[in-house]
Amino acid sequence: MTQTERELVSRARAGDTAAFEQLMLDSQDRVYTLCLRMTGNREDALDLAQETFLNAWRGLSSFQGNSSFSTWVYRLASNACIDFLRKRKRRQQGESPHSLDDEEAPLPEPADPRGSPEEELERRELRRAVERGLQALPDHHRQVLVMRELSGMSYQEIGAVLDLDLGTVKSRIARARLALKKFLVQEGNFSPETPSKQTKSRRGG
Repeated sequence: MTQTERELVSRARAGDTAAFEQLMLDSQDRVYTLCLRMTGNREDALDLAQETFLNAWRGLSSFQGNSSFSTWVYRLASNACIDFLRKRKRRQQGESPHSLDDEEAPLPEPADPRGSPEEELERRELRRAVERGLQALPDHHRQVLVMRELSGMSYQEIGAVLDLDLGTVKSRIARARLALKKFLVQEGNFSPETPSKQTKSRRGG
């Protein structure tokens, strides 16, 4: 934890709301992004981000400072998302599954002016297939894959957030990647060819 962060935490513990607001501003983007990519819905992500910071304010006295404040808040957000997803799964029993083909689908793929309409369609279909695959993974696999592949967190950061040793993090990510690959193969959206080979074959190279 940096000196500045330590000072802000100390002031926030003493009831300084401005200090806590600064701590919140420093980490709100990462927290919201995690919630969005875990839930696939902007409104749910906003609610969970707000819940995370409310829990952080209430539990500030229990924060020991063994990790950075942002890591601690990220752990709170991750736990909130897992609880939310479990509740949502129970609610959805007997209901139609959550659709990722609507306007609320996360991680929209920007249009590439250099690509053909066919290539753009392929990218969009692959992105949707990946999102469906993430939704189909067990929560603990989806959690680490989102952190590693989408949030760009290191193995050490993930271990700190989830309180897991490095070996467990690596093996869990490996199993999650394998499960996602299997889903994409079954969906017909994954080819054993590398992207470069696929591009060459489309261009006649």
